[in-house]
Amino acid sequence: MRMYDIIEKKRDGGRLEYEEIRFFVEGYLKGAVPDYQAAALLMAIFLKGLDSRETADLTMAMADSGERLSLAGIEGIKVDKHSTGGVGDKTTLVLGPMVAACGVPVAKMSGRGLGHTGGTIDKLESIPGFKTEIPIEKFTAGVKETGIAIAGQTANLAPADKKLYSLRDVTATVNSIPLIASSIMSKKIASGADRIVLDVKVGSGAFMKSLDEAVKLAEAMVGIGERVGKKTVALITGMDAPLGAAIGNSLEVIEAIETLKGNGPEDLEELCIELASVMLELAGKGQRSRCREMALESLASGKAFNKLLQLIESQGGDKGVADDYGKFKQPKFIKEVFSTGSGYIYSMKTDLLGKASVVLGAGRETKESAIDPSAGILLYKKTGMRVEKGEAIARLQTDQEERLEAAERMLTESLEISREAPRLKPVLLAEVDSSGVKLL
Repeated sequence: MRMYDIIEKKRDGGRLEYEEIRFFVEGYLKGAVPDYQAAALLMAIFLKGLDSRETADLTMAMADSGERLSLAGIEGIKVDKHSTGGVGDKTTLVLGPMVAACGVPVAKMSGRGLGHTGGTIDKLESIPGFKTEIPIEKFTAGVKETGIAIAGQTANLAPADKKLYSLRDVTATVNSIPLIASSIMSKKIASGADRIVLDVKVGSGAFMKSLDEAVKLAEAMVGIGERVGKKTVALITGMDAPLGAAIGNSLEVIEAIETLKGNGPEDLEELCIELASVMLELAGKGQRSRCREMALESLASGKAFNKLLQLIESQGGDKGVADDYGKFKQPKFIKEVFSTGSGYIYSMKTDLLGKASVVLGAGRETKESAIDPSAGILLYKKTGMRVEKGEAIARLQTDQEERLEAAERMLTESLEISREAPRLKPVLLAEVDSSGVKLL
């Protein structure tokens, strides 16, 4: 078998066999397939696409390229959740404790942030003492003892995907639905879950800008899950505005804590309840309506909040942060931003808000960049709200005073103020499962 022939076949629109895909993935991981040939095949895939069987084969080849986490020792149906990434997306911090409080084990491997979308691991590490790099044995023991553990992905989890993504990033082949779907699902499958729930973001702050694109990505990922025997459901959710009001690591943890206390923003709470309902349903806890009641009760009773405290304590963190936010690292510089006009906030360039938070130090400009856990943006006003000229609309936080001016300029540029109030879109836009697409 030769890479030349595989490249030529896909270039001409041919259908790759499983053996050819595995030959490529294994060869590239081992170094037998050079970058220039791998890049040529990725571009051929970008231009010609992959069908559902090819996409599933690529997913499994990458999932099998490293270790596969076994959760067999944990009782019950394990349901994993993945978000395609957004600004202010701290759902895992609320959702995980809610689901665990309802008796469903949550064993979650999460990632770090890169670019304008934040990572769950960076958020958790803003809690003093919280450890995310833990051995697999401690990870599974944490799930057995407290019902929940959240840790960083191991280096050997789908390593072929990691290497191929780095190549895609520099060869203009990132924006391909089969390649995105196989990348996400290879890591989910390798993580050992029995069922998978996907939160596919769409809008100005998401990778998918249109509902049509988001539906196609969701269908591709659901198709992969079903083909490999893992029941998968995707919710398509809006990201034309940040989720909640907080953007930045400790700010988002505080907002998650407030949500678990019953004081969170409406959009964040609503999304977490809906995602929890789907996870509980897939775990066999009953029909969707009953599962929604369980999710709501976990918040109202304080059980979900207590589960977060157990998670923090079990992974070495200071659970006192839940009652004293002063225990978080505090920013050296704070600046309020004021509205330059009067009217309604008609729209937000959410990706620009995310980039402003990165400028302040809340995210990474490169993989090696250091994170400032206290940096970020707290929004006082969002899309649809009335503002008056000179009214405070946001707070900026950073340890680097010289970055405040650029971040303020980006934030102001991100907002469109109009005399007319906009028609607000719902948080939930569609649901995709094996039966098809349901617009909500």
